[in-house]
Amino acid sequence: MDNIMRAVFATRTLWAVVLALLVGSVLFLIAGANPLQAYRALFGEAFFDYFGFGATLVKFSPIVLAGLAVAIPLRAGLFNVGAEGQIYLGALFCTAAALYLPEFYWPLHMAVCIAAAMLGGALWAAIAGVLKAYRGINEVIVTLLLNYVGMNIVSYAASGPMMEEGAPYPYSPEIPSSLFMPPIMPPTDAHAGALFGIGLALILAFCLKYTTFGFAMVTVGHNPRAARYAGINVRRQIVVSMMLGGALAGLAGGLEVLGVKYRLFQSFSPGYGFDGIVVAFMAAANPILVVVAALFFAGLRSGAQFMQRAVGVDSTVVDAIQGLIVMFVAASLSIRFSDSRWGRMLAQRRSMEELIAARGKQNEEKQNA
Repeated sequence: MDNIMRAVFATRTLWAVVLALLVGSVLFLIAGANPLQAYRALFGEAFFDYFGFGATLVKFSPIVLAGLAVAIPLRAGLFNVGAEGQIYLGALFCTAAALYLPEFYWPLHMAVCIAAAMLGGALWAAIAGVLKAYRGINEVIVTLLLNYVGMNIVSYAASGPMMEEGAPYPYSPEIPSSLFMPPIMPPTDAHAGALFGIGLALILAFCLKYTTFGFAMVTVGHNPRAARYAGINVRRQIVVSMMLGGALAGLAGGLEVLGVKYRLFQSFSPGYGFDGIVVAFMAAANPILVVVAALFFAGLRSGAQFMQRAVGVDSTVVDAIQGLIVMFVAASLSIRFSDSRWGRMLAQRRSMEELIAARGKQNEEKQNA
C-alpha cells in the first residue's frame, strides 16, 4: 500500500492534468459542445493527423527549448521567468547574423546564426545571473522585467533600423533562402528544430546525471552552503546556469526565424517563453519529461484551431484549459507525500510495526535468558 500511494503522489502532476481536462469539459458543455467530440478533435488532429502533427511540431520546437531554458536554472535553484525576452533577443541576434554577415558556405553560416541566437539569449540572461550572484537581487523580478525590455528592443529594431523598406507593418527583410532550416515533414512547416530540442534534452539529462558540471549545479540548487563548503564556486554556477538557460531560449528564437518566420517580426512569439515555465514545472525540471510536457502543450496550441472548425467552439476555450492546467499543476506541486494524510498514517503504522518488533525481540531475549 505504501508503494502504491507513493506512486500516486509521484505522478500527481499527471493526475492534475487529467483533472484539469475533466474540469475543462464543463467549459465545453457551457459552450454547447460535446466534450468527447471536442477532445477527440483537439488531440486527434494534433497528434494523429499528418498535417496536424506537423503543426504540432512547429510549436513543439520553441516550447521544448523554452521549457529547458526554465528547467536547467531551476535545477540550480534559480527561477528563470525571462525566457520570453531571451527568445526575442535570440531572434534579433540570429536575424542580424543572417542579414548583415556576408553570405558564405551555408552550413557554416547557419551554424553562426544559431550560435548568435544562443549568444543573444545567454547575454540577456547573464544580466539576471550576475545581479543574483554578486548583488543578491531576486532573479524572478529581474528576468520578468527584462522580458518587456527585450520585447521592446526587438520592436524598435523591426520597426526602425531593420525594417524592410515599404513593409506594411514592422518586419525585417527576408533572410537568405540558403539559411532556411531543413524540413522534416514536407510539405508541412515542421523543421529540424524539433530534433534540436529532443537532442539537447537528452544531452542535458546525461550531463546533469553523469558529469561533474551537472553534480555541481544540482548541489548548488539543493544547498548552496554545502556546495560552497565542498569547494564549488557558487557564484559562477549561478551565472553559468542562467546563461545556459538563456542560450536555450535564444536558440528557440533563432529557430523561429530560421525555420518558420524567415524574418524578424515585431511580435512573433505568442508566449512560448511563458509556456516554458509551465512545461518545466510539469516536468519537475527533468529534461526528458520536458519533451513530453512540451509535446502536450504544443498539441493543445495546434489542435485548438482544428477543434474550433470541428465542433464550433472558440479556440479561447483551450486557453482557459491551459490556465486550468497551470492552476492544478501548481496545486499538485505544493502537495508532498510526507505531509499528506496517507503519508502520516503510513509513517505512524511503520513506527508502530517497528515498536512492536522491538518489544517482541526484547521479550524473546528475556525468555532465552
